Amino acid sequence: MIEVSKHKREFKTETGLYKGKRLTVISTGIGTDNIDIVFNELDALVNIDFKTRTIKDELTQLNIIRIGTSGAIQEHIPLDSFLVSEIGIGFDNLLHFYKTASFINSELSEAFVKHTQWNTSNSKPYVVNGDETLLNLFTGENFRKGITATNVGFYGPQGRKLRLVLQDDLLNSKLESFNYNNQVITNLEMETSGIYGLAKLLGHKAISLNAIIANRANGTFSEKPKETVALLIENTLNKLVTL
Repeated sequence: MIEVSKHKREFKTETGLYKGKRLTVISTGIGTDNIDIVFNELDALVNIDFKTRTIKDELTQLNIIRIGTSGAIQEHIPLDSFLVSEIGIGFDNLLHFYKTASFINSELSEAFVKHTQWNTSNSKPYVVNGDETLLNLFTGENFRKGITATNVGFYGPQGRKLRLVLQDDLLNSKLESFNYNNQVITNLEMETSGIYGLAKLLGHKAISLNAIIANRANGTFSEKPKETVALLIENTLNKLVTL
């Protein structure tokens, strides 16, 4: 049952009941710039008194789950599978505009920069873990865990070429070969690092769930992407009602 439905630009929000559990579903659009808008305004709804325009004395912690599509970069990851992002590596610069804390995994970030010979003209990658409680909720036979790389664009940043020359033609192969304590980068998308970073800063819990609809390493694509996303949504909702 839907109680509230709002829509402006690419942001669409619906709040209602699913099996007795009150949930809000938001279409954020693409990229960490949109995540910046959604997270700050979503937090404001629960943690700022709009009458006095002051921060509330008691803060509300939200459970935030991203459901999205993604492309795998490891050959062994099958199409139409589900992947939960244990860690997000951000190639965007969103978190560099906020005063961050000790949750940034600087050791993994430095190892990644060294391995890829990261161009110092680019924003320095930052690394943030997903929430452990939500990670455990979505760890099981239907979900595999991985490190998700969050890109700042769809074409050049993800190694796609049309007419423009790329700065580093080997970047995707460097991402594929990166290994940190037997953990590898599993997939590419455009929101997870911002979600994890802002959730940590604002005191919320967040996890990113990915429907794998392409495998960049194999050059293969799902023949049923809509069905795969629908199944991920159903699986996610059924787990959320247990919280």
